[in-house]
Amino acid sequence: MQTKYAVIGGGSWATALVKMLSNNCDEVFWWMRDADQVEHILLHGHNPKYLTSVEVDNKIVVPSFDLDFVIQNADVLIVATPSAFIFETFKNVNLSDKKIVSAVKGIVPQTNEIPADYFQNTHHISLNDFAIICGPCHAEEVAMERLSYLTIAGKNNDFTEEIVNYLSCRYIVCSMTTDVVGAEISAVLKNVYALAAGICHSLGYGDNFIAVLISNAIQEIEQFINKVYPLERDVKQSAYLGDLLVTAYSLHSRNRRFGNMIGKGYSVKAIQQEMNMIAEGYYATSCIQALNQKYKVNLPIAETVFQILYQNENPRKAVEKLCLKLS
Repeated sequence: MQTKYAVIGGGSWATALVKMLSNNCDEVFWWMRDADQVEHILLHGHNPKYLTSVEVDNKIVVPSFDLDFVIQNADVLIVATPSAFIFETFKNVNLSDKKIVSAVKGIVPQTNEIPADYFQNTHHISLNDFAIICGPCHAEEVAMERLSYLTIAGKNNDFTEEIVNYLSCRYIVCSMTTDVVGAEISAVLKNVYALAAGICHSLGYGDNFIAVLISNAIQEIEQFINKVYPLERDVKQSAYLGDLLVTAYSLHSRNRRFGNMIGKGYSVKAIQQEMNMIAEGYYATSCIQALNQKYKVNLPIAETVFQILYQNENPRKAVEKLCLKLS
């Protein structure tokens, strides 16, 4: 008997995950809050807001705006909502006997926890019943069926391997790791550094400088995750360095685009209205700053982004000061 999977979220990454699962599942439940969006998918077989080229097979996919219905009919929930919405989405939900897979690249701002900690502390999900999906992987390239690689992080090898089997297909290659906390925090931090790359690009800094910036960024990631969760790991692997590179350099990266617009002088409110998407790095910047009050790791790039976004520091002056700290 097949494990029943559900995807929680209606955005581009959720749509890409539904596409992947549809290759291997007889039935995929899909929750989104917008009833009109659900109706459109049922009538026309594609998401009207995100990745509109992806064909949704309604013989396999069951879209619904009824969260209780979706949860009741699924064994495993793949959470692909923006981190800022996780708290409200699951506020009054019973997740007992469910397994959770986080496809979120952010921190729950209401509790300042990574999803692994939030679901464990708030909903009592055992780490054996929890896993995360790491990149490097942009939803847009999944839609085009371009060869992409995922890393599935989990403590329970059987559960992790099951996820690998359900997501793998002709254009998706999956690997496994047990570094749940390190991989998840790295996925949060890489969005902050993508903001930095976008800011610097818009200010006229070239490829030479961006390369130095990202080289320093992976060092900051390594120092931070080693402090938070000491473990023997190789940050040159795809789940860490690969995810950082694609988020910092790709034209598909909403975080790089967000940073680019910040550097050009747009306000956060104006950017959010124009993008019609959530850039996880914006919220992650504040959360990492708060989290680092405990660990006190030297993170000059992340600190610079925080100063620009939350302390109204002039982007050009802030980056000029940062340049003196890079090597």
